[in-house]
Amino acid sequence: MPAIIRTISLVRKHVFMPRPIIAHINLTALKNNFLLARRLSSSRIMAVIKANAYGHGLLRVAEALRDAEGIAVLDVNDAAQLREAGSRQTILLLEGFFSPDDLQIIAEYDLATVIHNSQQLASLDVYPRRGNLQVWLKINTGMNRLGFAPEEVPAVMERLKSHRAVKQVTLMTHFSHADEAEGVAAQLERFNGLAAAYPAPRSMANSAALLRYPSTHGDWVRPGIMLYGASPFADTSAQQLGLKPVLTLSSEIISVREIKAGELVGYAGLFRADRSMRIGVVACGYADGYPRHAPTGTPILVNGQRTRTLGRVSMDMLSVDLSNIVDAPIGSHVVLWGEGLPVEEVAQAAGTISYELLCAITSRVPMGY
Repeated sequence: MPAIIRTISLVRKHVFMPRPIIAHINLTALKNNFLLARRLSSSRIMAVIKANAYGHGLLRVAEALRDAEGIAVLDVNDAAQLREAGSRQTILLLEGFFSPDDLQIIAEYDLATVIHNSQQLASLDVYPRRGNLQVWLKINTGMNRLGFAPEEVPAVMERLKSHRAVKQVTLMTHFSHADEAEGVAAQLERFNGLAAAYPAPRSMANSAALLRYPSTHGDWVRPGIMLYGASPFADTSAQQLGLKPVLTLSSEIISVREIKAGELVGYAGLFRADRSMRIGVVACGYADGYPRHAPTGTPILVNGQRTRTLGRVSMDMLSVDLSNIVDAPIGSHVVLWGEGLPVEEVAQAAGTISYELLCAITSRVPMGY
């Protein structure tokens, strides 16, 4: 037997304790958040599950959201995987296709696609089926990211209406300030003015617009971050909105030590103790997706009690202040964010947004459902 095969065989005889970090996904909370979207809007729901369902697991989230009329992803391979796993709703490619070759897969798996530029429009001629394709025409109303300019829309619509491959066109746009004080008024007026000329379904509302602006709901709403239990607003918490956290990132204390006033903690000694302290080390670092730039003072829970991080986050570990926690030995439960500690609070302390934290959890972190 070759040496490497013999080594693997020996390893398989042993049972190893895994590293204690885990991302626990609460599918009941996910369904609660979906039902809130359902209560707030009578529109059809296009649940956004791109980026591996915002880091929550594509297939498990899709199964939990099977009552949504549609699901939206970015990658044609994700869409094909969802079809093969049994998803029967409308599956929308949010950025459309990136090569004419993708149109064969779009036809095979009966996918809907966004069209946002003239190259995609020209490529439709190679779509292999007649009268089968559902197109979502993206209109740039001020985001200036993707979409046809308003003055281009009449010609594009004429071409789509007469195209042999196209079954239906849905008009869509995306709001740049739905989560901020500026709101949606200017973009909404621009979009509705264009859409009025066409008897086509409309889709405008992301999570923020769904929650705050009923006039944007149209025929389809596209909730994303709210489904995962995070607030899209800086001034309103998820709890205030009735949302429940879906992902709880947790770990354990793996080391405890006493330090004296003046001693430093971590790389570059970014934290200096101003008194005698008890500190702990948590099995979580930036290689797990925790933000390296999170400063001292970022909130964290140890045995359900709020405390703070200390110093620079390492690749595999971070330090926490245990001085005011009476009982926190090695093995104590730590919540990085999730149940009891909103992800948006951690994100704000780290100078980022909840979307980034959720999407950044790496593949080495096991998921439990």
